[in-house]
Amino acid sequence: MIKTVLVVCIGNICRSPMAEALLKQALPEANVVSAGLGALVGQPADAHAVDLMKDLDLDITGHRARQLNRAIATQADLILVMDNSQRQEIQRLHPATTGRVFRLGELAKFDVPDPYREGRPAFDNALELIQRGVEAWVPRIQALR
Repeated sequence: MIKTVLVVCIGNICRSPMAEALLKQALPEANVVSAGLGALVGQPADAHAVDLMKDLDLDITGHRARQLNRAIATQADLILVMDNSQRQEIQRLHPATTGRVFRLGELAKFDVPDPYREGRPAFDNALELIQRGVEAWVPRIQALR
């Protein structure tokens, strides 16, 4: 049963806050949270991410980056990451998560590149991939609730 979904990227200000917002919208009954492997702790979501979410009527202005730690990792039933290196790092740091960490693009076999400091087109691309990943995962998560 999946009650808590954790979304992880590096800084927790671009990709994971957008994925968190989309998953929360699609799975209102689930506890969806995000964190970063190298979080810019306390920083708000990147302005491009905020603008893109606003275009989708989602408000992430209250988001603040937080560092992934053992408590956050072990409480999650499912951990979605942006690429395989993040999956490997989480499993190395938190071995108890093995078997619960997957790429957001796992089902279609794609990574979500980091748009940090890359400008709006990179954020548009990241959001498109995140949306594809969310659309693929939501029915699977719902089936396991």
